[in-house]
Amino acid sequence: MRDFRPGWVFGMSLALLVLFIGFALVMPAQFAGAAEAALHFTTSHFGWLYLFVTTGFLLFSVGVALSDSGNIRLGADGEAPEFSYRSWLGMIFSAGMGVGLVFWGVAEPMTHYADPPLRAAEPSSPASAGLAMRYSLFHWGFHQWANFCVVGLAIAYVRFRQQRPGLISETFRSTLGDRVDGGLGHAINTLAVVSTVFGVATTLGLGMIQINSGMHSVFGVPFGAASQIAILGGVSVVFLLCSLAPLESGVRYVSDANMLLAGCLLVFVFFAGPTDFITAAMTNAIGEYFANVIGMSLVMTPYTGEDWVERWTIFYWAWGLSWAPFVGSFIARISRGRTIREFIVGVIGMPVLLSALWFATFGGSALYFEMFESAGLSARVAEEMSAGLFAMLDLLPFSGWVAPLTLVLIILFVVTSANSATFVLGMFTGRGVLEPSRSLRLIWGLVQTMVAGVLLLSGGLDALQTISILAAFPFMILMVFMASSLLKSLRDERRQRELHEALIRERLLRLLDDHDAQSFPEAGLRDAVEFIEGHDPNAPPHGATQVGP
Repeated sequence: MRDFRPGWVFGMSLALLVLFIGFALVMPAQFAGAAEAALHFTTSHFGWLYLFVTTGFLLFSVGVALSDSGNIRLGADGEAPEFSYRSWLGMIFSAGMGVGLVFWGVAEPMTHYADPPLRAAEPSSPASAGLAMRYSLFHWGFHQWANFCVVGLAIAYVRFRQQRPGLISETFRSTLGDRVDGGLGHAINTLAVVSTVFGVATTLGLGMIQINSGMHSVFGVPFGAASQIAILGGVSVVFLLCSLAPLESGVRYVSDANMLLAGCLLVFVFFAGPTDFITAAMTNAIGEYFANVIGMSLVMTPYTGEDWVERWTIFYWAWGLSWAPFVGSFIARISRGRTIREFIVGVIGMPVLLSALWFATFGGSALYFEMFESAGLSARVAEEMSAGLFAMLDLLPFSGWVAPLTLVLIILFVVTSANSATFVLGMFTGRGVLEPSRSLRLIWGLVQTMVAGVLLLSGGLDALQTISILAAFPFMILMVFMASSLLKSLRDERRQRELHEALIRERLLRLLDDHDAQSFPEAGLRDAVEFIEGHDPNAPPHGATQVGP
């Protein structure tokens, strides 16, 4: 591990974030007004762009996975993956969605049940229940993970295939050339750092609200900003200590504990709750999701003037986009040795299946208790959105044991997300090193904590949502060009591979007579490649890629 040496990206990012913290603390009213005005301008004029771009990223990812480029390995040809498949998926899921799923697993379906999306059904009706499950799955489905996939794939490709630093700016080298080494590259990396900090701060804030709600339910701790700031301080000490450990013994083991505890909680609620209702609700939601995904992806409300899309879908897409540099970089860091197709399926496919099961289990149980036992959960969620989960758990057996364990799960998810973010921010501001220095990780852990604290004091959940949408917009534009640059790199590698195979055929012509060379079977070309490389010292290495523009 090399020593931390501050650079331009570190200095610019830290200066911008310190200015933000100072402005929000010194002039909170002006800060809230400016943020609200900027949010209204962004969603009014560019809300459609969030929808088109996020849908485009999903189509892009699927297209790359189905193409010949899906066979390319993120590393040397034949290189084995660094982590087992189970640990790999666990770290992806924990870093990408853990806190959000716990927070919204009950809150979102119950909110949509009482206030149906786009007024497409009667409130608190069977139709609104189906709509609630469909939109919950949509918001946590393929679109959200496609944002992470694009950034993660671009970084993993340049880092492990082209052997370049794991920086956001390096993903633009195929189109921008050496300009990424100067001011333009510094600006790109600075934007990624700022977006990451705001995205993670949103999740930290949501986690603190959820923990506060759980502690209020279990231990009677007062619910409010003061308690949330105190909880943030305690949790920050834990994740800062964990961030000082290596990735293998820090994030990995905490994420494994996350998945084990989350799995146990999921199994318990599934069998202790209305199991038949859960399975039927999940089947129905998956069917409706696939049947309506195109319409949901591009829906706006120009004829009614409602702001539902802005408050929900655009918020989720913006939150995912602001998380993309962090989650994408972290997924890239742990994906060495995977093929591109395996990467895309693992990042987009498997977490969505887990999300569907999670919402069907927790959201479905809440809907059952509300619809058939008049549990009053929708009123609890309307009063305090974070209270839905613990109110639902109170209706199950052994709630006195389950609720404290759920609190532990939330804390572990927060620690995993924040710990992972310190690594990624250290990579971005430490010239792309895979193992950032401890001092660098500690600095970014403190900055994340301060930003989350400022947002909690400035307006709680509303402030967290506002900053997510605003921070995501410039990075979303950047991601469009990142996808284009990645596509160019993949095409260049395919052309180089075709040229390589043409050179092998030319050498075969020299080794065989003309008749035998022309009749050489296509299926045996790979064996011939290995033979030539083993006997001809002048043959180019198979699978080699050109480094640089």
